[in-house]
Amino acid sequence: MSWGRPAYARWTVSQPLVRPPRTSRTELLHLAIAYGVLVVDMTIILGGAGLLYAGGTAGGLARAFAPLTVAVAAIAALTGFVAHEMAHKLAAQRRGVWAEFRMSPFGLILSLVTATVGFLFAAPGATVVGGLDDRAGWGRTALAGPASNFGFAAAFLIGAAVTQFVSRAPVVVGALLLLTFFNAWFGTFNLIPFDPIDGAKVRRWNTAIWGLALGVGVVLTIYSYLSLATGAFVG
Repeated sequence: MSWGRPAYARWTVSQPLVRPPRTSRTELLHLAIAYGVLVVDMTIILGGAGLLYAGGTAGGLARAFAPLTVAVAAIAALTGFVAHEMAHKLAAQRRGVWAEFRMSPFGLILSLVTATVGFLFAAPGATVVGGLDDRAGWGRTALAGPASNFGFAAAFLIGAAVTQFVSRAPVVVGALLLLTFFNAWFGTFNLIPFDPIDGAKVRRWNTAIWGLALGVGVVLTIYSYLSLATGAFVG
């Protein structure tokens, strides 16, 4: 997700570039906190330790924080969230404007609460952009995040197929499919065409590209979900 205030719409106010693009200590701190919280969120969800799950107790939390679950959660948060936000940042900086990630304390607390209950509503923060004033710049910058997700989803899906063909290791294939689904779903969700989500900016820039990107996301999301739910992919 990317925030800012272009000339044709209202978003979070940010300052235009006054120095060369860079990464500040504040951004690194915000990104590290948000990433850490999301890893905990994902670990609880993937481990089935939420209160809505059977056995979602202290014992369930202990089982959830097993090494494999934490590893998958860490990779999911890194590729699905950190890479998504950094794609926004780099796309904006290539256009010579200021861009940095800022966490949302309320969003992080909300994500922990929902994960503990048994579902995840994550709004950990966003990349704040200043200086862009045209639809094309905003559209391309917004699309960079979901495109990163779909790239990782495709890579994990190919990895799952290769692993299935070479070794038929169900645990590894399952983990790769989980990573495929998370990236595909996160990218697709961010293409919903409502402000301040990325999809609104992409659709205003180019409806055809928005529709194509959304279609790719939907296909990847449905395929990976059905593979996980039915076991058809892992055979």
